[in-house]
Amino acid sequence: MLLLAVAFIVAFVLLLYMVSPLISPKPLKLPGAHVVVTGGSSGIGKCIAIECYKQGAFITLIARDENKLLQTKKEIEKYCVNDKQVVLCISVDVSKDYEQVENVLKQAQERLGPVDMLVNCAGTSVTGKFEDIEVNSFERLMAVNYLGSVYPSRAVIATMKERRMGRIVFVSSQAGQLGLFGYTAYSPTKFALRGLAEALQMEVKHYNVYVTVAYPPDTDTPGFAEESKTKQGNFNSSVGSDGYMLSILTSGMSPVTSITEGLQQVVCMGIFRIVGLFYLGSFDSIVRRCMMQREKSESADKTE
Repeated sequence: MLLLAVAFIVAFVLLLYMVSPLISPKPLKLPGAHVVVTGGSSGIGKCIAIECYKQGAFITLIARDENKLLQTKKEIEKYCVNDKQVVLCISVDVSKDYEQVENVLKQAQERLGPVDMLVNCAGTSVTGKFEDIEVNSFERLMAVNYLGSVYPSRAVIATMKERRMGRIVFVSSQAGQLGLFGYTAYSPTKFALRGLAEALQMEVKHYNVYVTVAYPPDTDTPGFAEESKTKQGNFNSSVGSDGYMLSILTSGMSPVTSITEGLQQVVCMGIFRIVGLFYLGSFDSIVRRCMMQREKSESADKTE
């Protein structure tokens, strides 16, 4: 049985080499590169901008709040590694008007050169039960979290293809891998980013333009930025053991960038599915217990 399993794995690897040769993209060299970060005035976007600047990149920060942008610029500039580095700030809502987004990115490229890497971090969240969330919140979240990544990516993709070089990062969430209680407005917008990324990667891979979807959990943002530095070439970027498990479980038809990654998905899928069933059972138990407690509380209130 063991020999049969080894023979199957060897045959699978050979099949991958023959039918679908995989070429792992080379890591993007950040010294002198132009990195654009949307939602860059705070949180994950700010931390990524700092990490890229520490490695010698030129940074364009895009966000709505001009005051926050200027404060973030001063903070980032403390990590300057050479006198030529520049931090450019642009105040614009990336989810409102595509032509405006396209124009400001043209200005940024005229100033700092073609965009080498775009990191789409702009996003927002609303939580609550499905029937309690205002309808306009669903529209707003789809605009910010999805179209807010579509517009900047659309504005830079043509130049990346012409240069046959570029990286686009979509910052999703673990709520974009697994639907959770209270996130009916938020989760679909993050799931949508994966669909966009998979389709876009298929279009641009042969132009040496690569797409990454990051699935950060509720974690320390500097840690995520540090993790991101070594994952620029992977399609799926996760953090921690639970993030790794979710990436395997939700891999589906997403592209892989190495034989090792493909084998990990094949070997671990069954085991992680069993673990995942325990997680789902635990989530259902928590929801059911909370509902029972609330019903008891409401019943007690009525009898008083």
